[in-house]
Amino acid sequence: MGSTGLMPAPRKYPDELRERAVRDVRNSGRPVAHVARDLGIHKEARRLWVRQAEANHGSRPDLLTTVERAELVQLRKEAAELRRANEILKAASVFFAKELDQPRTRPTR
Repeated sequence: MGSTGLMPAPRKYPDELRERAVRDVRNSGRPVAHVARDLGIHKEARRLWVRQAEANHGSRPDLLTTVERAELVQLRKEAAELRRANEILKAASVFFAKELDQPRTRPTR
């Protein structure tokens, strides 16, 4: 994941609506699709929100929490930066090694 300088796309649904939808599914026991329809949310988006909320609360150990996802994104970014820096250092070391291998001539006086 390279740094493209682009900002992430804005969220289609505000955080408050996401939280309400998750709460409604948990508290009502109604199917996700019914709650999504009542709130005007696409049922797949709603399903993903519920899954993420479950991961964040520890009831879905097979999924990363929001914090873990953010950390993973940051670590991938740092790894990419380190790879780029490493390539620059390798190129610089090759350049300077060639310079050191050049025969030195003494200036004539």
